[in-house]
Amino acid sequence: MVDENELPEGTDTIVGDDATASTEETAGAQPKSQDAFQKAKDAFKSEADGLRGQAGDTLRAYATQGKDKTTEALDNIVKMVSDAADSVEEKLGGQYAGFARNAASSISGVADTLRDKEVDDLVEDARAFVAASPAIAIGAAAAIGFVLARVLKAAPEREEA
Repeated sequence: MVDENELPEGTDTIVGDDATASTEETAGAQPKSQDAFQKAKDAFKSEADGLRGQAGDTLRAYATQGKDKTTEALDNIVKMVSDAADSVEEKLGGQYAGFARNAASSISGVADTLRDKEVDDLVEDARAFVAASPAIAIGAAAAIGFVLARVLKAAPEREEA
């Protein structure tokens, strides 16, 4: 038995008969703690996978909503350009009206493409485009960012009630 004078500071007594636990006792506890750790790890991974799935579904739903609103806006632009083409034909002639009708046809084609494709297909097309033409993609992103910044800057501020 160990003398109490030889105990580390802050220790009053020795618990149990031996000063050290046997290796057999600690060996039995180790697999139990590994099992508990593995169960916790599996539960965490399962929960994370579930949340990742929910986030993906929510994002896909928002993207589909945005796609639908975009196609609706493009359809409205096609109608406005077509109406303007009729007015241009009356005032300036058929050649200039033809330019407006070609523009309306092109915009309508983009709207139809958006309408017919799923969001996942559009994402794949965008990835392929960026991989094929990174410089054009960066330029387009900068131009879109500039336009969005101007639109947001020009929009009137809303006062909260």
